[in-house]
Amino acid sequence: MNVKGHDVGGSVLDEETRCAHYHKEVDRISIKFYCCGTYYPCHQCHEEDGCGQASVWPKEHFHEKAVLCGACGSELTVNEYLGCESECPYCQAAFNPACSLHREFYFEK
Repeated sequence: MNVKGHDVGGSVLDEETRCAHYHKEVDRISIKFYCCGTYYPCHQCHEEDGCGQASVWPKEHFHEKAVLCGACGSELTVNEYLGCESECPYCQAAFNPACSLHREFYFEK
């Protein structure tokens, strides 16, 4: 699905990248998977429709754009996202703070 000019894979339900697995009001980010360079709303979407080679973003690449705000379409670096996990620094749309519970699926510790 094309969301604000970005291709997003998986079971995307709406224009803010909510998916079949995570679809609360605050579930509005997608993460570009390091392994395939494709945005997915969640790790389950990537497991179902992704490249089959899941790998996390290494710390030395945290300066690269890897998180898509579904509200405004801005791309955030991993560092920007980890520094503001509760809202988009560009449009102030709320992000789901519980996403930090799944960090190990996306980003190196």
